[in-house]
Amino acid sequence: MVASNAYVERIVETYQQAAEAALATPGRRHGVVHLTAELADEVMITGDLHGHRDHFLAICRAANLAKNPRRHLILQEVCHGGPTYPENGGCTSHTLLEDVARLKTLFPDQLHFLLGNHELAELTEYPIQKNKQMLNLLFRLGLQHAYGPAAERVREAYLPFLEACPLAVSLAGGVFVSHSIPEKLENDQFDETIFTREIRSLEYYERSSIFDLVWGRDYRPDNARAFAQLVGARVLINGHEPCPDGFCVPNDTQIILDCCDDPGTYVILPVAETLSQSEIVERIQKLG
Repeated sequence: MVASNAYVERIVETYQQAAEAALATPGRRHGVVHLTAELADEVMITGDLHGHRDHFLAICRAANLAKNPRRHLILQEVCHGGPTYPENGGCTSHTLLEDVARLKTLFPDQLHFLLGNHELAELTEYPIQKNKQMLNLLFRLGLQHAYGPAAERVREAYLPFLEACPLAVSLAGGVFVSHSIPEKLENDQFDETIFTREIRSLEYYERSSIFDLVWGRDYRPDNARAFAQLVGARVLINGHEPCPDGFCVPNDTQIILDCCDDPGTYVILPVAETLSQSEIVERIQKLG
């Protein structure tokens, strides 16, 4: 059954409010949210969800933001994956994107939804193929099934929200959280000023350093150390990579979390305390 006009208008309004809240997040300076002891006591960091609603709900329960006003939550990568509509095979993960936007309106200061490569692909219509299926097309079919003739209106509403997503969250204790890190930093082609200046809308649509940031899969120790030094961090926490055990430690600087398969994992860290990579790994928990 196609959503009513009233429901469509609520979704559109939610995306608009979520985009405004993302840009106005306390601690945000350009593309990075800087969390300090003044803003938060702790932060719950999660990995890719890709339409996994059960894990999203488990994350919300574990975070319990309403009862923990000094706790923040970092989410990433909800688009593409999970169940499909039986009528047309469309991807239902658009509903998870809507729920993230709604959560941002409810907890505008506490929730941080990072830009991931699949969200960037939806923003720019960059084609992603997996298992011989075009994920962007399946996402569009999901919108069409849910909203019928209003599908394009909903799509136009979520694009500014995606563009408003932060590129990273930096913790005062020296942890830098982004969806991934760029490859081959030794080539000196990555423009680190994307973290410290206003970004032109066109940069999302080009093969720019934003693209390199969210698509990179270079886990060489030297590359990770170079990126950590570039952003002034001691430990990097990322998603982007499937992890059969829910997380992995590809080198002595990075930790990768994954929430789109079982087991899904998360970690709750004090914002201002300096922890080593091994100390952070010891705090990683499985979603219940």
